[in-house]
Amino acid sequence: MRMQLVALIGFLAAAPVAFADTLTLSLQPVTDWKAVYGQIEPQTRLPARARLGGTLVTLDVAEGDRVEAGQVLARVVDEKLELRLRSIDAQEQSLQSQLTNAQSELERAEALLERGVTTAQRLDALRTQVDVLRGQIEANRAERSVVEQQASEGEVLAPIAGLVLTVPAAAGAVVMPGEAVATLGGGGFFLRLAIPERHARALSEGDEIAIDGAGDSATGRIARIYPQIDDGRVSADVSVDGLSDAFVAARVLVRLAVGSRSALLVPQGAITTRAGLDFVTVDAPQQVERVVMLGQLHELDGTVMREVLSGLSAGDTVVLK
Repeated sequence: MRMQLVALIGFLAAAPVAFADTLTLSLQPVTDWKAVYGQIEPQTRLPARARLGGTLVTLDVAEGDRVEAGQVLARVVDEKLELRLRSIDAQEQSLQSQLTNAQSELERAEALLERGVTTAQRLDALRTQVDVLRGQIEANRAERSVVEQQASEGEVLAPIAGLVLTVPAAAGAVVMPGEAVATLGGGGFFLRLAIPERHARALSEGDEIAIDGAGDSATGRIARIYPQIDDGRVSADVSVDGLSDAFVAARVLVRLAVGSRSALLVPQGAITTRAGLDFVTVDAPQQVERVVMLGQLHELDGTVMREVLSGLSAGDTVVLK
């Protein structure tokens, strides 16, 4: 039995060894990514303002409603306008009575002038009086049109089609002219980023952005970079197809490409971890394990690669598993 075991060991020693696949390391270009949070914002944010001061008698929208441009959102009533209309109507009735009387006086004066009883000067005065009264009636009607227009402006209209974001007012409240009754967001939604200014020069419009948690979309493109720096950060808008608008100002994790450099990359499968240390097998010329310090994960041609910070150098031959 012992002789058979020795013969088997000798046979295995003489058998050819099947070498594993190897990879010769070289410096590869990698992209440095900066993780920031972007907020979902509407392309256009406009308040629906009251054009008339008064009491908010009706409010027909709430947060989250979708509205069309020109839709009536609320109605403001100023009771003083109704009183002014009544006053204008009373003035017109009085002027109409005066005009009727003046026209009658004018007709009698014309008849008397034909018989030589009155003077032409008296007739001209009566004609002027009739013209003045007609002008006052026209001015009164124009004033009524102005008041009617003011009353019609009590309807608060949606300036754009979109989503109702906030409704700071309530029915029964007193509002002033120009006061916001609701705030609307429309024109599409995008991501608003606040990027540290040290990375601003590495970005340009049209750059592709990696996005996490933005629905089915995994990428977006920078649509606009704002020149104003606020608190050490540069604002940028990223357009994303299919971006969810369920929650405005929701934060989404975004990864920005802020630079490129060269690095040594090994496949993730070639790394072995034992006792808290990472090892890579190198064929130099015998297979030995080297302790390495690892960096970020990268994807190269669909393969997950790991950056090696120390322990290996360009030209080393790594044994793949």
